[in-house]
Amino acid sequence: MKWSFRAGSLFGISVYIHWTFLILLAWIAVGHISSNGTVAQFVIGVLSISVLFGIVLMHELGHSLMARRYGIETKDITLLPIGGLARLERMPDKPWQEFWVAIAGPAVNVALAIGALAVMAARGTFTLWPADMSVDATLLDRFYTVNVYLVLFNMLPAFPMDGGRVLRALLATRLPFAQATRIAASIGQAMALVFVFFGLMGNFMLLFIALFVWLGAEGEASYAQVKSVLGDARVRQAMITKFRALSPFDPLSAAVEDIFTGFQQDFPVIDDAGHVVGVLTYHGLIKALTSAGPQGRVGDAMNREFESCSADARLEEVMPKLQSSATPTFPVMENSTLIGLLTLNNLSEFIMVRGAMQSGDVHARG
Repeated sequence: MKWSFRAGSLFGISVYIHWTFLILLAWIAVGHISSNGTVAQFVIGVLSISVLFGIVLMHELGHSLMARRYGIETKDITLLPIGGLARLERMPDKPWQEFWVAIAGPAVNVALAIGALAVMAARGTFTLWPADMSVDATLLDRFYTVNVYLVLFNMLPAFPMDGGRVLRALLATRLPFAQATRIAASIGQAMALVFVFFGLMGNFMLLFIALFVWLGAEGEASYAQVKSVLGDARVRQAMITKFRALSPFDPLSAAVEDIFTGFQQDFPVIDDAGHVVGVLTYHGLIKALTSAGPQGRVGDAMNREFESCSADARLEEVMPKLQSSATPTFPVMENSTLIGLLTLNNLSEFIMVRGAMQSGDVHARG
């Protein structure tokens, strides 16, 4: 994720911390100074935030390690002031897999809370209801309280919280994925409206949560619709088969001619042996034209770090990789031979056309 720095790795998963985390620490410092707080209280506040982020990290590791059991790796985990984000390579294919991946995070918090209760019981300070987060609360009290609240918050049946995914997974055991998502998203958005109602009564944090939940539900519903449209479609069904390839030694003007005719914007670059060695993107071309002019070489402007895909790969699996890639065009390979290109533009067109055709079939049958 942009604006994040790498803090290390756990279980082979890179962990990043967003720069806004530093703003949060500064905000705590200013808050304690302005309220005439002591240095000890400030240290406890910073330690509490650090413990909170440690808990969130363990929560995200719960998701990641459970996903690994189903052959799904995690790209990285990013810690944000509003929580954590584990970027999975793909979403689980089966409802029960999604259920266990979603429930694994809150299960970690439950285990941590039980551990804290055991320590409290040993000390004779056992209390089942979470303590407040005042400056007088001990780190153990805060540790227990944070875990309890994370479970309660994350298990709300609303996207993008874990509870929304658990609900969708349970519904998907009996209903089509898209329908299950629509129902779960509708419940989540209804909950967002409840948050707005109470937020307007003075709790403005609920307004922020309501927006977070509403947009999360909308995003999941859109994703489910796209997933339903794509079905089991393969890359070869959506790829461009009429394209021009360039040589690293070609002048940039060779690409400009095709852009002016509206024929092509991104170009695969092939060496004399027929191997794809790069991709010249539209933005890379414009940047190179500014600095080197039309006689500049394609090889100097092309992106040498790119991804490719197989013609038989499922579009549902390739799409998120294409969306997150720095190069918006994937060469499509078959037996080490370039046979097509897959771009975000033609993938979007394929989804719109296929969706329209499916809707037409439904209306025709109706």
